[in-house]
Amino acid sequence: MKKTILASALLLSIGVVGCQYSSAPSTSDDAQSVNGSDLQHKANQVIDSAWTQASLKQFAADLKVTYRMVTNVPEESCSATQPDEQCFIAEIDLTSPVNIAHGDWAIYFSQMRPVQAVLNPQFSITRVQGDLHKIAPTEQFNGFSAGVTQRIGFRGELWQLSETDPMPNYYIVVDGLEPVVIASTQLSIDAETGMEVRPYVEAFTDEKRQYRRTATDNLAWSRAEVLFEANNALEVNRAAAINRIIPTPLSISVSSSNTPVDLSQGIKVNYQQVDSSAVAAALSRLARLGVNQSDTGLSLAFVKNSKVTANEQALDGAYQLKVAVDGITITAATDSGFSYGLASLTALIDTQELSINTMVVDDAPRYDFRGMHIDVARNFHSKQLIFDLIDQMAAYKLNKLHLHMADDEAWRLEIDGLPELTEIGSKRCHDLTESTCLIPQLGSGPFADASVNGFYSKADYIAILQYASARQVEVIPSMDMPGHSRAAIKSMDARYRKLMASGDNKAANEYLLTDPNDTTVYSSVQYYNDNTLNVCLESTYHFVDKVIDEIAKLHQQAGHPLKRYHIGADETAGAWKQSPQCLDFVANNDKGVTSIDDLGAYFIERVANMVSAKGIEPAGWSDGMSHTNPDNMPAKSQTNIWDVISHHGYQRAHSQANLGWDTVLSNPEVLYFDFPYEADPKEHGYYWATRALNSQKLFSFMPDNLPANAEQWNDIENNPFTADDSVKKDDQGKVTSAPLQPGKGFSGIQGQIWSETIRSDEVAEYMMFPRLLMLAEKAWHKAKWEVPYQYQGAVYHKDSGYFSADMRKQQQQQWNDIANTLGHKELAKLDMANIEYRVPTVGAKIEDGLLYANIAFPGLKIEYRQLSGNSDNNAAETAQWLEYQAPVKVSGNIEIRAISASGKRKGRSLFL
Repeated sequence: MKKTILASALLLSIGVVGCQYSSAPSTSDDAQSVNGSDLQHKANQVIDSAWTQASLKQFAADLKVTYRMVTNVPEESCSATQPDEQCFIAEIDLTSPVNIAHGDWAIYFSQMRPVQAVLNPQFSITRVQGDLHKIAPTEQFNGFSAGVTQRIGFRGELWQLSETDPMPNYYIVVDGLEPVVIASTQLSIDAETGMEVRPYVEAFTDEKRQYRRTATDNLAWSRAEVLFEANNALEVNRAAAINRIIPTPLSISVSSSNTPVDLSQGIKVNYQQVDSSAVAAALSRLARLGVNQSDTGLSLAFVKNSKVTANEQALDGAYQLKVAVDGITITAATDSGFSYGLASLTALIDTQELSINTMVVDDAPRYDFRGMHIDVARNFHSKQLIFDLIDQMAAYKLNKLHLHMADDEAWRLEIDGLPELTEIGSKRCHDLTESTCLIPQLGSGPFADASVNGFYSKADYIAILQYASARQVEVIPSMDMPGHSRAAIKSMDARYRKLMASGDNKAANEYLLTDPNDTTVYSSVQYYNDNTLNVCLESTYHFVDKVIDEIAKLHQQAGHPLKRYHIGADETAGAWKQSPQCLDFVANNDKGVTSIDDLGAYFIERVANMVSAKGIEPAGWSDGMSHTNPDNMPAKSQTNIWDVISHHGYQRAHSQANLGWDTVLSNPEVLYFDFPYEADPKEHGYYWATRALNSQKLFSFMPDNLPANAEQWNDIENNPFTADDSVKKDDQGKVTSAPLQPGKGFSGIQGQIWSETIRSDEVAEYMMFPRLLMLAEKAWHKAKWEVPYQYQGAVYHKDSGYFSADMRKQQQQQWNDIANTLGHKELAKLDMANIEYRVPTVGAKIEDGLLYANIAFPGLKIEYRQLSGNSDNNAAETAQWLEYQAPVKVSGNIEIRAISASGKRKGRSLFL
């Protein structure tokens, strides 16, 4: 009925401005009739006059768009000229509420994979830039008929494996009118899970055609039965959580469980040997659990002792926590040690009982660098999210926040003297000239006021730095260069045009980042052909120097010294080859650059030394860093290893660690939190390195021995792999890869979240938590079951035997304890901090009419309901949810889900 009213309103609004109507129903073979008697009376009505803003708006409100993934099977999707390639076929259905004869419109949308061919001759799909595509009618367009679906099939590159791949906010454009977002392509929010819902995407149903990459893909869809087997080794054990701290300490000695220390009356803090501001945040987390400061509370004293060590090493963050019936003492050498001692005290508390056992905890970190990276460039995230993330990082003893604030899609930090970076570069809108904003990407839609746009003012950034300082977290800013720099380039191009128009040629060229005469044709990994700084222009280095200096000033104002600056340096496309400026530079420079192919390394080396000269450690991603001449790099340099272990990523990690660089592991298949938790097409995120990264896999990571993970993991297609860590030489006898040298190792690990698919703070938290807790576990604690590194070299695979049966047993026992700690204790604390973590999907099976269920985090409640019909009918609306406690007799179709520790949020349900 609603559609009838809206469609009638559209026709009425058009009729008011004098539109003519005639009979011209679509007869295209690509059109499909859609049932709906409320539309049939419009079958003889056609809009054949000019649009108005009102009619366009109404049309966009009523147009139904459906996205359907058809097949990834090459034999079905690739053309005859692509025998050895990987392709997919998808379909976009457009169902108009009214007849429209003319084709003076275009629909813009974001499409992750490039379109190779359109399978309906009535439409074209062209790529504008990056992932922005345009659907337009061709000369063969027959028009829209009311209630009849036009199906636009297309062939794409590689594959699509997730229901979250099709991005939202398609919008329609007519010359002379404001663009309008098509309502049916907007995201909605599930009231129970709090997560995004894509009503325009058809659910996957065919595992072979829709959820397999290739014929060798053996990854099973994580349906309830698969999850049940994965969780089957877990046992519910609330007692395992009582004295458990996450991350695990070096040692914990419980002296008595018969006389627990009561904290219900609060604590009386002695600040004599500690600055109160250094522990205020940690005390506030304690207070959130109900342990407040009180003059009548249990004594809590801080003792400064420079001799607090671990394994005879004085490590920043080391502490000793003593809990006795007459008081609590935290001994440490640094503020971070005091804060971490309080964090462990908080970890010991069960939210249901404010009491803990008497004990002594001796503790120190495994790695000095315990980091979390968050990308706010692709899609913006609020200052409050950053505050909440920093707070949880400190709660679990993480100490480095890598803040990625500039990329192709946006620039997110106000820079004094360069207002265009945020006036233009911080927002995306439908301005194809990019004079007022960047063009839409990643489903951002056509309007600058969208929530995915925005930036941090100088005051915002200073506030973030001060918040981090109070929690012993170092902020590492990152503005990616020389690739991934489109936002900066377009902003400076706009600055150039503005100043040239005013006649100020000198100022216009001061920060120019491109050679206007460069005819190089290239494409970045994200399909941009204009996203790379020209590294032969002195104005480029003037820009970089300006940005770093202004950021350093903000750090100085915040009292948070800029110790590291991350230049990115990754995924630089083949730019500059036809740049006159670069050809001249290569021919005439005195810098030792003799080839156009050496320019990328020249940029990284020059900027790294520029940064180092300011007393700041340069950092970059491992691929870009590998192109440099180590002799030209500062001795103190950081590299982030983002190479996939199953693709020999351990080789580059070892190579760069052997150089003496601060080598931080960031391996995607275990440390990229924008990847799906489980192998299910409904799970959120990209998946190019893995489709299943849950907390247990992260817990199982052996970071000090990367190749040894081949004994316990499979590759992205769930096939075993071999990691050969022996010395490798080329045909000339030159060593191409080698094991770690004795005495060399890694500086730490860092979790990553990239935001291409993450449009809200809520989704960001869902993707980061609870995985962040297992990141902290691996960064802080080295488990006894981890395979020692073999410095002489070794070959690892499923049967190589370094990861012994006893080690595997210890691993499973510890995971059982930690999983129970999460389910019985820690997730409740995340609830109290308003962190919207992922509630896990439930494992279940039915045998002999009995429902069996389990969960990854024992302690969380499970619910089920019996449906009278299929899972996709309306039976779910009336069926009653029941609490699952033990195997129970069921019949019909079953829906099952978990509930958050607070009971307020529900996990995504599965069907049996």
